Order: sequence, then structure tokens, then C-alpha cells
Amino acid sequence: MESLPSKNNLKADHTITVEKKPVIEGISIDCVIFSFDKKNLEVLLVQHAEGASIGKWGLLGGNLYLDESVDNAALRILYELTSLDNIYLEQLKAFTDPDRVSTERVITVGYYTLVNREDYNIQASVSVIEAKWHKIKDVPKLIFDHNEILEFSLMQLRNQVRQAPIGFNLLPEKFTLLQLMHLYEEILGIELEKSNFRRKILHMKLLVALDEKQQDVSHRAAKLYKFDPDIYKKLTEKGFNFEF
Repeated sequence: MESLPSKNNLKADHTITVEKKPVIEGISIDCVIFSFDKKNLEVLLVQHAEGASIGKWGLLGGNLYLDESVDNAALRILYELTSLDNIYLEQLKAFTDPDRVSTERVITVGYYTLVNREDYNIQASVSVIEAKWHKIKDVPKLIFDHNEILEFSLMQLRNQVRQAPIGFNLLPEKFTLLQLMHLYEEILGIELEKSNFRRKILHMKLLVALDEKQQDVSHRAAKLYKFDPDIYKKLTEKGFNFEF
């Protein structure tokens, strides 16, 4: 699914490469990668293959090269794991606690990204032993301050998903209204009333109703919809404000 047009939808301003270059010491990038698996919001954790955190679990991270911006560093690091560079990516903030890494002074710039499982083939990269999805409620103790970064990114996601339809980046291209409702329930941690949710989301006129239904399901097949970013763009140009 095409990423939602947004000021926070970052793309590299040059071709992404993975070659080793001189790095800026004391500055790192850490990325929170969210996905949605049926009814569960999940985060991708990696087992580090090098450095002081070797063999331990944490967020995907890396160094900042001398000749790149922090945005492009985040895109490069994510590209090494997913091989894709057109993703929804939002910068969180700099995490600057002097004691966040015990062995040296390291400031990290945090990001979060939203990925659809159907579009991304996650594989271990040269700096990662293993990459594994974890339910948000089952996240273990992570290295450094990565639990804090995860909690902050989850708070930002909850705020942002109420103000812009970024949640569609977590869904397949074709989805049911029930899948969409479960997504909002999981992110916001609330229970929604089915008929009210359906009425409100359809009233926004952001969805395109397809002449298709679910396939290979044991229950009654539900109608499929898709989100069209071009429709959203045209609506916002007319003064439409997404508020959930």
C-alpha cells in the first residue's frame, strides 16, 4: 500500500546505500517499527550482532554517517532490514540522558515507522543476529533506554492516529471495517461500538468501497475497502480535518 502523504512521510533525498562510511561518534539512530497482526499491535525487536549490546534485544539502531542527515540515516538503517525506502517515518526526539549508555556518552535520535506485514519481508542484516515481532504487551526488558523510547513512540502514535489517517499504513491494501476498528482499538487501548465506528468512518468519505469480499473465511465474508491517499489529499485541500 502506498504510504500516506504527510509532512512526516520521509523519503531519502539520495539513493540509499549500505556501504560503510565515516561515522559521527556519540550520535546514534534508533527506530521503533510497528506492525499490526490481525488484532495485535506489535513492535519489531532485534538481537544485536555487534558492539556492547551484542546478543541482547533492543530496537533497530545504527550510526549516523558524516555525510548524511538524521532522516536519511534512519531510512538507510530501515532499508538494510526491509529493503524498502518508501515508508511512513516520523522523528520523535533526541534522547540525551548522560547515563543512557553506561560505557560512553551517546545521544540517540528516535524514530517510529508503520509497516504492513504483507509488504515487508523482514530479514536479519549484517548488524543483527535475529529480528522478531513482539506484541506490545509482551515486550521484555530492552537494552539502554529502549523501553523508554518505545513508550514515548507509542504515546506519539496514539496522539497522531487521532489526528491523521496514518493507521492505514499498518493494514493490507484491502481490508474490512472490522479490521480497521480492531486496529484503532489496539492502538488506543479502548473498546469501540461497532455501529458507531462504522457510521463515523464511512461519513468521512475516505474509504473506497470495493466490489469484493473476504476470501477463505469460516464466517460470513465481509465487504472490502481501501484507503485512497489521493482522496485524502483532495479533501484536506478543501479544508477537511481528520479527527477520530
